[in-house]
Amino acid sequence: MYIKDIELHNFRNYSDLKVSFNKKINLFLGDNAQGKTNLLEGIYLNALGRSFKSVRDKELIKFGEDYCRVKCCFVAGEDERTTEIVISREGKKGIKADGIKISRTSQLLDRLYIIVFSPEDLKIVKEDPEKRRKFIDTELCQIRAGYLSDLNDYRKILKQRNAYLKGESIDMDLLAVWDVQLAKVGTRIIEKRKTFIEKIDKISNDIHRKISGGKETLELKYEPSEFDHSQVKEDIRNRTTGHGPHRDDFRISANGVDLRKFGSQGQQRTAALSLKLSEIKIIEEEKGEKPILLLDDVLSELDNDRQVYLMNSLGENQMFITTTDIVGQVADRLPEGKTIKIRGGEVETEI
Repeated sequence: MYIKDIELHNFRNYSDLKVSFNKKINLFLGDNAQGKTNLLEGIYLNALGRSFKSVRDKELIKFGEDYCRVKCCFVAGEDERTTEIVISREGKKGIKADGIKISRTSQLLDRLYIIVFSPEDLKIVKEDPEKRRKFIDTELCQIRAGYLSDLNDYRKILKQRNAYLKGESIDMDLLAVWDVQLAKVGTRIIEKRKTFIEKIDKISNDIHRKISGGKETLELKYEPSEFDHSQVKEDIRNRTTGHGPHRDDFRISANGVDLRKFGSQGQQRTAALSLKLSEIKIIEEEKGEKPILLLDDVLSELDNDRQVYLMNSLGENQMFITTTDIVGQVADRLPEGKTIKIRGGEVETEI
C-alpha cells in the first residue's frame, strides 16, 4: 500500500497544492511553522476522516476561506483508489470514496491504513488515561469493523445521560433506559479493547526487549471501568456518569514497575515507541497490508540509539518524515526517496 499523490485546496496554510510521492521515503524539510505537519494532516484525513491533532474540522480550513478540499490517490494491492473530503465553514463534511459519495465517516475506514509517530505519542505512558484510550481507539477504528460506530453511539448516549443528570429532577425509569443502552454498547467496546490489549501486550513486549537489550520485560494490563447499575445514586449525586469505557485505562509496567508513576523518561519513551511499533505489526497481521507511516518531527525527540532502532524497524513501509534537518546515522540508513522542501505553504523544490 502506498500513496501516489495528494491535492490540497484551502487546507491549513495551503491554497492550492498537488504533490506526488515516492513509494518508500518522502522527506519533508523546512523550518518550523511552514506547513510540513499540515501536509501530514491532509494525508491522515483521507484515512480516518479527521486530523490526528485535537482540532475541530473547520479549523482545517485556510483562514478567510469558506471550505477546504483534500483528495488523495493511493494504491492498495493492484487497485488504484481515491478519497476526497470537503469540509465547509459550517462544519459539514462531504466524503467520496472512489468517486462515490458516502454518508458516514465510518465507511471511510478499512481502506487506507496509517500510523502516526509524533512527540505527543511519547506521552502515552506518562500522561492521563485519555491519551491511552485514544491510542487504543485510533487503532481499533482501523482494524475492527463497527468499532467507530459503537464508540460514537456510546458517546452520544453518555452525553444525553450526563445532560439529564444535571437536571432538576430525575425519573429513575427514564434514567434506566439510558443505563441499559450504555451497558450494552459499553460491553462491546470493552470486549474489543480487552482483546486488543492482550494482543498488543505480547507484540510490544517482544519489541521492548529488543530495544532494551533484553534488560526489561514490558507488561500491559487492561483496567476497564465497566458501567455499574449500583453506582446510579452516586452518579445522581455527582451529576455525571462515573463508570464506563470513557474511564478505561491500561497499566504499562517494565519489570513490574509502573512506568507512569516510577519510570524514567528514557523508559517511558522506550515503552511508547514499543507500543507504536506494535501497531505496524498488528495491521500487517490483521489486514495483510503494510500501513503508511507518518513521522512528525519525532526523530528530534529521540536519542541516537532509539532513532537508529526506529529507522531499522520500519522496513518496507511507505514513510513521510517531517524534520528541520536530518543528519548522522539516521540519514545514512534512509534508502533513496524523495525530498520535498516546504516554505510558507508552498513546495519550493522536489528532489
